[in-house]
Amino acid sequence: MKTQLGSTLLFLTLSISSMAQTKFKPEDTEFYSPKPPVVTVYNQVPSDAIVLFDGTTLDHWVSRQNPTQPAEWTLENNTLTVKPKTGDIQTKQTFEDFQLHLEWKSPAVIKGEGQGRGNSGIFLQGRYEIQILDNDNNPTYVNGQAGSLYKQRPPLVEVRASEDRWHRYDIIYKAPRFNKDGMLISKGTFTLLHNGVVVQNNTVIEGTTEYIGLPKMQAHGAGPIILQDHGDLVHFRNIWIRPL
Repeated sequence: MKTQLGSTLLFLTLSISSMAQTKFKPEDTEFYSPKPPVVTVYNQVPSDAIVLFDGTTLDHWVSRQNPTQPAEWTLENNTLTVKPKTGDIQTKQTFEDFQLHLEWKSPAVIKGEGQGRGNSGIFLQGRYEIQILDNDNNPTYVNGQAGSLYKQRPPLVEVRASEDRWHRYDIIYKAPRFNKDGMLISKGTFTLLHNGVVVQNNTVIEGTTEYIGLPKMQAHGAGPIILQDHGDLVHFRNIWIRPL
């Protein structure tokens, strides 16, 4: 055993010594293909993005309750507004990993307090909610405020709206992965920039964002983006997504 161990150590020593003496050229560690695709940005939208809402049509959206029916929310002045009691809306397409951009604004007339004030949400893959909530001096539980992963992770900081009252969310999302038997291989993660400020940094998603009870981790594949009808007149604009 000692002889075998000594031989192994000698081999490793000689290998490291040989590597140290190797003469590398700059081009030995350079490669030229495959080249990354070229992406240009026009009006702040990447050329490879799928524009989910540009202010003119709801063609990419359907009713969550009945996906065979069109989305019933209000489209006016290039803005999409929740139409209370019509239900959530979701994208026709489904996604896994992606970069998502979305802008939202609280209702013009603010009513209520806490969770009853300017409430909506974005569900990633139809399961994991990033909270939308009026946050202008509106105390509530911190893992339910704007920028939180609902009932799981509060934002790192609380970001207020700019003078025009619009908020911007930029989300980089990596979906959870499951094997063929439905067993979890890796949990989902996301990073959220709120008005350009990092408020979630590679946050781990523990499972579904339940109103009551603990998260549930259920095997699934690609899923839609869902916007929530929570009964408040929350506005949306400039929604686009880049599958990664």
